[in-house]
Amino acid sequence: MHPALSVVFFTTATGAGYGLLALLGVLGGLGYIRADFWLGLAGMTLALGLIATGLLSSTGHLGRPERAWRAFSQWRSSWLSREGVASVATFIPAALFGIGWVFLGRSGGWVAVAGLMAAAGAVTTIYTTGMIYASLKPIAQWHSRYTLPAYLIFSAMTGCVLLNAVLQGFSVGSTAVSTGALLATLAGWAWKLATWRYNDRLEIPTTANTATGLAGGTVRSIEWPHTEENYLLKEMGFRIARKHSAKLRLITQALAFAAPVLLLAVAFVAPWPLAALASVLAAPLQFAGMLVERWLFFAEAKHTVTLYYGR
Repeated sequence: MHPALSVVFFTTATGAGYGLLALLGVLGGLGYIRADFWLGLAGMTLALGLIATGLLSSTGHLGRPERAWRAFSQWRSSWLSREGVASVATFIPAALFGIGWVFLGRSGGWVAVAGLMAAAGAVTTIYTTGMIYASLKPIAQWHSRYTLPAYLIFSAMTGCVLLNAVLQGFSVGSTAVSTGALLATLAGWAWKLATWRYNDRLEIPTTANTATGLAGGTVRSIEWPHTEENYLLKEMGFRIARKHSAKLRLITQALAFAAPVLLLAVAFVAPWPLAALASVLAAPLQFAGMLVERWLFFAEAKHTVTLYYGR
C-alpha cells in the first residue's frame, strides 16, 4: 500500500493523544493525579492538540475534503464512519473533564464520571481505527489477529510515555506511571516483533489461479492490463525493497522502543532534573519511531488487486 503521510501522521498522533487522554481521564478524574492548573492544562492541551491535529491531517488524503462530513452517515456499516462519530463524541466528555479538573481544580463526582467517559471514548475511537484495517480481507498483513491489539497497545504505550514526561516535567513523577510506561514500551516492542515474524512467514492464499477459478496450469496475462500507472497501482501497488524495509525496522526499534526503554530506566535511578530530561526526551523519540513504524505498516502491506497487474 502507498503510505500517505497524512494518514501516517493521523494514526500516530491520534493514538498518542487518545492514549494520554484516557490515562488523564482515569487517573485525574479519580484523584490519583492531583488537580493542578498548569499540570492539567499542559496534559490536556497536549492530548487534545495531538488528537485535533491528527484528525485534521487525515483530511489531507481526501480528494474532496469538504465532503468529509458525509462519512459520518455510514456508521451502521463502516468502521471509518464509526471512527469519525466516536472521535467527535469523545470531545464532549473530554471538555467537561477538562473544565472540572483543570479550571475548577476538582476530581471525583461528576468530574470522575466525565473522565471515565472520555477514557471510554478514547479507547472506543482507537478500537474503531484498528478495525478499519483489521477488517480489510484483501490485505492479509492487516486482516490478522495482530492488527487490532497493536493499535490498542501502541496507544497505551505512547500515552504512558507522554504522561510520564508531563508528570516528571512538573516534578510530580509517579513510580507507577514510570513503571507502566516502561512495561508498555516493552510490550509494544514484543508485539511488533511478533507481528513482523508473522507477516514475514505469511503465505497469501490467493493467486491468479484461485482468483479466476482456473486450474491445470499457471494463469498469466498475455498483455499488460494498462499502459501507464493508474490510481490502483499508485495506491495499492506500492513496493518497498527488502533492504530498505530491514533498515527502517531497525530505525523503528531504536527510536520507538530501545531508546525510550533506556531513557525510562535512567529516569528511575537519576535525580529529578536528569530524570525529567530523560523522560521528556523519550516522548519525541518514541513519536518519531512510531511515525516510521506506521509508514512501514502501510508500505509492507500487499493488496490482492495487484494480482491483476502481474505482481
